Amino acid sequence: MKRSQFDVLYAYLRAGEPLTQRQVQAATGMSLGSANAAVRECEALGLLADRSLTDAGAAALEPYRVTNAVVLAAGLSERFAPISYERPKGTLRVRGEVLIERQIEQLLEAGISDITVVVGYKKEYFFYLAEKYGVRIVVNDEYATRNNNGSLWRVRDRLDNTYVCSSDDYFTVNPFESHVHHAYYSAQYAEGSTDEWCITVGAGDRITGATMGGADAWTMLGHVYFDRTFSAAFRQILEEVYHLPETAAKLWEAIYLDHVSDLDMRVRRYPAGVINEFDSVDEIRSFDPLFMENVDSEVFDNIASALSVPKAEIVDFYPLKQGITNLSCHFSAGGQEYVYRHPGVGTDQIVDRQAEFDALFLARELGIDRTFLAGDPDKGWKISRFIPHCRNLDVNRPGELARAMSMARSLHNSDRVLARSFGFVEEGLRYERLLTANGPVDVPGYGELREKILRLSRYADADGFPVGPSHNDFFPLNFLVDEHGHIDLIDWEYAGMSDVASDFGTMVVCAQLSGEQAEEALFAYFEGEPTPVERRHFWAHVVFAGWCWYVWALAKEAEGDEVGEWLFIYYRHAVDYVDALLASYETDTPLLSAPAPRLSAGAVA
Repeated sequence: MKRSQFDVLYAYLRAGEPLTQRQVQAATGMSLGSANAAVRECEALGLLADRSLTDAGAAALEPYRVTNAVVLAAGLSERFAPISYERPKGTLRVRGEVLIERQIEQLLEAGISDITVVVGYKKEYFFYLAEKYGVRIVVNDEYATRNNNGSLWRVRDRLDNTYVCSSDDYFTVNPFESHVHHAYYSAQYAEGSTDEWCITVGAGDRITGATMGGADAWTMLGHVYFDRTFSAAFRQILEEVYHLPETAAKLWEAIYLDHVSDLDMRVRRYPAGVINEFDSVDEIRSFDPLFMENVDSEVFDNIASALSVPKAEIVDFYPLKQGITNLSCHFSAGGQEYVYRHPGVGTDQIVDRQAEFDALFLARELGIDRTFLAGDPDKGWKISRFIPHCRNLDVNRPGELARAMSMARSLHNSDRVLARSFGFVEEGLRYERLLTANGPVDVPGYGELREKILRLSRYADADGFPVGPSHNDFFPLNFLVDEHGHIDLIDWEYAGMSDVASDFGTMVVCAQLSGEQAEEALFAYFEGEPTPVERRHFWAHVVFAGWCWYVWALAKEAEGDEVGEWLFIYYRHAVDYVDALLASYETDTPLLSAPAPRLSAGAVA
């Protein structure tokens, strides 16, 4: 059926009554002449009679009836920090309505009742929709490791005449229809530069490609419609490429664009302001000025209380690099810049927050970490000063490694006591228990290395070196150097009472210091040449640090995580020096310089 004929028949279907020529023109958006010509064609085919839709006309529309809708709601919405730390973006209330509820109600209003919501991140926030609206819930358990192609994969068998929507869109008018002529991607015009996909089209408004970013262009924005032909072709392509390694990171739209010549989709243009997508908190509150007053967010409550500022003055949010155990975002308030740290899921099981905060207060008092401002050890959140234009510690810059080691010495010698204790060997044995839970350790040489580590540990313990407050994650990425050269040591989650050699061990392993650099670090720490006993004891903790994180890496890989080259880096630091140190202890031979490595560091390059 031609598009003009479809538009006329659909206009009559929606009206449910006879229409005048002018009414047909207004309903279809065609010129009066084109509308009249299409009406005559439909009458000639028996699809219209007496200015009304015939049974044949209704039957002719049936292949174009929308079968269902899929609402994608599995994503992390990382750009929407910090609210996305607490709840999925689609559950936010904007202009008095919950985003996903408003969209579901618009679909229902259009007569589309078969609705599937694909959930992942904080999926439990969407479960109530099944009871409230009768939607189907499908769980995408790959939401953290795949892009949105993983969500379409979960519902690929449901793709038919299907609307594909995002849970966090806000449409000022209902864009959904009960019948659609052809597959389309909605679009809105962007004046000036934009980071969105900018569409190129050919004959008949068929999409021929898109570029990420551009200017003064129609951009892919909002909902999409798959017709049966498109769904069948896209499903086949998805099944062909889904398991390729490079596919995991792709948006489904990127897969479509990779095969755009084989997939017939048109562009449907909408006026400015009809489709609204929100990529940040600042964007959503510019759309809804009352959003901040009404938002139910513990994050904003924490910030407002800690800094004594109104919520309306908390602005300029954007996510920072996410760590293994935490989520962090930048914000501004009262003309100052800050970082909000939100604890990752399950971190209360692996991080002693009270011990962390005890260390934070100590580090602030000692001037080692001037960034820490406020937080709650029970809930794990923390506010710090944001340091603009900073960089991480560079051990190759003259004097920086020495300054870091001086910071460690002042911490160790502070005569304070932290409640938590940390030892590399004990920690490594804990990781070993996790490792063996997945089966026996059959790595060649593991048992022999383990026996050497435990033997070396007994010798090092007998040295009688003191324990003191230690950082225990003491490596360059946890140092911030501002534009004036001031250094702060951050991230105190693993701090506790440890052998004073532990921080040196971590630095050597994780910064992959050469023997010369390690000796420079020792000289700075001891404020002079270390004794042979001091040198041997501190180098033993290089071995312990390497072994601890080697076992940790084995455990992670046994769980399916990829550690990469660090597995060998940790292993190398354990095996490089263990024999020389054991020989020094067992023959009572003084260690007068850094032990020579057994393996080549170049093997990791």
